[in-house]
Amino acid sequence: MDASRRSLLVAPGLWALGAHASVAVPAEVAAALPGARMQGSARLRFLGLSVYEARLWSGPTSVTEDWADAPLALEIEYARTLKGSAIAERSLAEMRRQGEIDAATGQRWLTTMVRLFPDVRQGDRLTAVNRPGIGLALFANGQPRGAVDEPAFAQRFFGIWLARQTSEPALRSGLLGRQDAP
Repeated sequence: MDASRRSLLVAPGLWALGAHASVAVPAEVAAALPGARMQGSARLRFLGLSVYEARLWSGPTSVTEDWADAPLALEIEYARTLKGSAIAERSLAEMRRQGEIDAATGQRWLTTMVRLFPDVRQGDRLTAVNRPGIGLALFANGQPRGAVDEPAFAQRFFGIWLARQTSEPALRSGLLGRQDAP
């Protein structure tokens, strides 16, 4: 599969919102968010194929419209093999949906994501933890991958799924655990 088709697989596309099955709180989430609970989940499908399931973890207080200022974690469990560089490229494209990113910042963020995002296979998990006012920390299968100490980066990254400008509002509703989710 060529890179352009592969990168389409990581874009929020056709989401099937799942019921909140009993899912254990990942250790990296429990350490960062005492009292963590799953607020919502959704599954990404592309051309009928499952790509990944996303889960939004919050502390005792639910994540709201002020999600950028909230301690939260976004966990992605992959259902297929994807290149980390393709995930990074698609992530930057989705971050740009929220507003202009100058060329130098975009290149710096892309370089950072290519370094942080590993290639993934079925069952692999990437978890990003929002550190309000600081940035984010990234984990792969529970192991630290690194951090980006830049609040603007963290806001744009989590905005891929949680911003009003997301390419998939139904996904946003599902992750936020809203009743209006289809």
